[in-house]
Amino acid sequence: MRRFFLFLLLFVFIIMNTFGVEFDSANRIFFEARRDRDVEKIKSLINSLESDKDLPKNSQLLTVLADSYLEYGLWGVEGKEKEKMYEKARSYAEKAIQIDPNNGRAWYIAGASIGRLAQYKGIVQSLFMLKDFDKYIGKAIEILNDPLYKTFALLAMGMRYRDVPWPLYNYEKAESYMKEALKYTPIYPNVYLELGYLYLKMGKKDFAKEMFLKVINSEPHPWLVKTHEESVKLAEKELEKLGGK
Repeated sequence: MRRFFLFLLLFVFIIMNTFGVEFDSANRIFFEARRDRDVEKIKSLINSLESDKDLPKNSQLLTVLADSYLEYGLWGVEGKEKEKMYEKARSYAEKAIQIDPNNGRAWYIAGASIGRLAQYKGIVQSLFMLKDFDKYIGKAIEILNDPLYKTFALLAMGMRYRDVPWPLYNYEKAESYMKEALKYTPIYPNVYLELGYLYLKMGKKDFAKEMFLKVINSEPHPWLVKTHEESVKLAEKELEKLGGK
């Protein structure tokens, strides 16, 4: 079965490079790879996109490639390799924006990549990066029409106001952004998880417990199955600390 699957990936790679990569096909493969956290599939997609002759002038393909690098960095590699993946994600997202300034998904990916990269910098440098994060994520929230990516952007902004050092945090703003995110994708349990962490910081343990229970009892978003499984494990750990279910 594994040999057949590898053959299928090779076949897709050959077809893409022979006839060029179509956005719909590449985007579908990306969503499947993210859903299943399939390292081989996302690596194959990255290779196909980077070898496509139309990539430098195609904002949509650049966006899928940027998204692929962002996800690959999150769960496909370890250590310092993550930073390299986030750098590439930001670079390709910014190229996509240069071609199409109204590409909301690319604005989100650029901002999310900056947020991840800030983790590898010192406090002073990461605070300087905050301005770029706000610019990209703020623009994404403004122009995005895709409900799922609108949710991602709003959640990212909520986490920004929850997690940055004093005096730049604002728990009320964080809560507002996270609750707004739920309006666009109510079945994304990660929002409840992050709200739970927020309420812990606010000292509202009962509210936090309620959010963690929502994570466990929620159905997974069909395109974010592995993300849901990870969130459930994290929520269960937090509930255990709070004295169980």
